[in-house]
Amino acid sequence: MSDKLMILPSKDNHKIRLVKMPDDYEVHEVYRAATGAIARIEESIPSYDWSDLMEELEDMGFEEVSFVLGPEVPG
Repeated sequence: MSDKLMILPSKDNHKIRLVKMPDDYEVHEVYRAATGAIARIEESIPSYDWSDLMEELEDMGFEEVSFVLGPEVPG
């Protein structure tokens, strides 16, 4: 079975993240789970950074994936 991946977009290209979804999440559940994790971190750590959010996501079974951001596709 291939890995299920999710992009966490950002207006700042340096803040875009790619994570591997946990196997026990269905595709339709993962957006809500990630949104909930972001909300929990924003509420508990107002000056949070990526490492704070990733720690929360890792506790939920997500894994950060390295990637190279290619050039923008015109269109």
